[in-house]
Amino acid sequence: MSLVSQIIINADNELRYPTIGELQAIQEYLKTGEKRIKIISLLRDQEKDIVQKASKAIFQIHPEYIAPGGNAEGARKRSLCLRDYGWYLRLVTYGVLAGDKEAIEKIGVIGVREMYNSLGVPILGMIDAVQCLKDASLEMLNVEESQIISPYFDFIIRGMS
Repeated sequence: MSLVSQIIINADNELRYPTIGELQAIQEYLKTGEKRIKIISLLRDQEKDIVQKASKAIFQIHPEYIAPGGNAEGARKRSLCLRDYGWYLRLVTYGVLAGDKEAIEKIGVIGVREMYNSLGVPILGMIDAVQCLKDASLEMLNVEESQIISPYFDFIIRGMS
């Protein structure tokens, strides 16, 4: 749900007008709209490069994942890992677009630990992978843009922890 929708629903549930603070939050959100679109477009257009950098970094941190018997051994297993990296990158763009973490929570965080545990995927490795994805993404952005997307990556990391 977007920041604007969330504020409207909260105000309506409480039978009130949006507060000055809520209106200021919407105003700040709208001011960053163009930046948000630019960030999302960049992440979308650079997904392949971002995922490639992140995967190289994660396999340097955890070389045992690509070793014989590892969770990312062979081309098939490795491509499944990379698919998940792209999925997490998309989740971040949803949060950036909405200006809210609820979409990330509903789509990508609830039950993720249980899913990876049931598949035998080390959760620490996924946390490290999302951190590598964040780092690779931040390399392509300026400081202000990095400040916009960092909380969404951090939310996913905290949700997995």
